[in-house]
This record gives sequence, C-alpha cells and structure tokens, in this order.
Amino acid sequence: MASSLTCAGIVWAFLSFLCAAASCVGFFMPYWLLGSQLEKSVSFGTFRRCSYPVRDESRQMTVMVEQCGRYASFQAIPSAEWRICTVVTGLGCGLLLLVALTALMGCCVSELISRTVGRVAGGIQFLGGKCSYGEGMGC
Repeated sequence: MASSLTCAGIVWAFLSFLCAAASCVGFFMPYWLLGSQLEKSVSFGTFRRCSYPVRDESRQMTVMVEQCGRYASFQAIPSAEWRICTVVTGLGCGLLLLVALTALMGCCVSELISRTVGRVAGGIQFLGGKCSYGEGMGC
C-alpha cells in the first residue's frame, strides 16, 4: 500500500493518535480533582466521579457510595461551568480523534491527504487541542 504522507507526516499521524488517545483517556477518567469527604477518598472529573455522597432516606443520613461511575444525567453534573467544560472537552477529543484516524488512514491510502487537506487537518487539530485542554475556552 502506498502512502500519501511524507516521513514527517507519518510521525505526525502516529503522534496525533497517541495524543488523541491520551486526551480521551483523560476525559473519561474521574481523577481531575482529588480530595476527601466523610473520611473517604473522593475524586471526580467532568464526566465521571468516584466515592460520592448520597442521601439515604431510610436512615436519614448521608452515606458514601464507594464506586466509580458517570453522572446519572447531564443535569447531575455539579454546575453549569462543568457541563460546558464536559461538552467542550468532549468536542475537542472528538476532533482530535477525527484528525488522528484520518491521518492514520493516510498512511495506508495513497493520495488521501494532500497539502491542503494536511493544513486543514492541522487547523482542526489545533482547535481540538484548544478545546480539549481548555485554553481560553472557559474550562
């Protein structure tokens, strides 16, 4: 199979894939903020949380659920800012994956990526990186 990428393009494709994968893993992992509550270790991110308090109505007290999971609904995310950050970061990860997978396909398919397509992909990748890491996007 012929490639439409130069050696630098092939390196870019593989580094793009590694960075996109790292960004997506970071987005889905609930270890953005670490702390303790009710003498238990807690952590949460924009998308998931671990060891969180829940009101037990039968015993009329707050108990800690010691498991990890995503929020029950979009509205269950603690604040509007965190909801916006979830959407923007998820969009950024999606853009990074789109460019990385297109670049990897360019390693196998001839004439898939031209100079113009490469520049547009670089711009999309820049935007995805800005969204993914929250630089100037409000996260």
